[in-house]
Amino acid sequence: MKTTLDEQALFDTQQLDIEVGSFSRDSIERTVCGLNGVLSIDLGQRSRKIRQKGTLRARSRVQMDERISKISACMDGRTHTLIAANGCEFSNVRMDSFVVGKEHADGACISIDYEILYTQLA
Repeated sequence: MKTTLDEQALFDTQQLDIEVGSFSRDSIERTVCGLNGVLSIDLGQRSRKIRQKGTLRARSRVQMDERISKISACMDGRTHTLIAANGCEFSNVRMDSFVVGKEHADGACISIDYEILYTQLA
């Protein structure tokens, strides 16, 4: 199984790592006259960060540019569904950044390291 974003196989599965952060909670704390201490109001679960690191491979510079363009197009402010190669599904993810690293030759292919930062909305 491949890692997909909105059912599109945009990523190579070799050397792909997905780090999932923890959801957080938010609250408001206020002091109240006559109350010893503070009043804490729970505002519920908030978002979490997901970091994806990997390497993109292509046979030519033109194919690599096409792959990068397809991935960059997902940084549109909308939410997407990320499915990892191990079957874990992350829904309601927004792509916040897509950073492309150095290009290097990998046999007959071009390889580029990348990092994507998502926010999974609660």
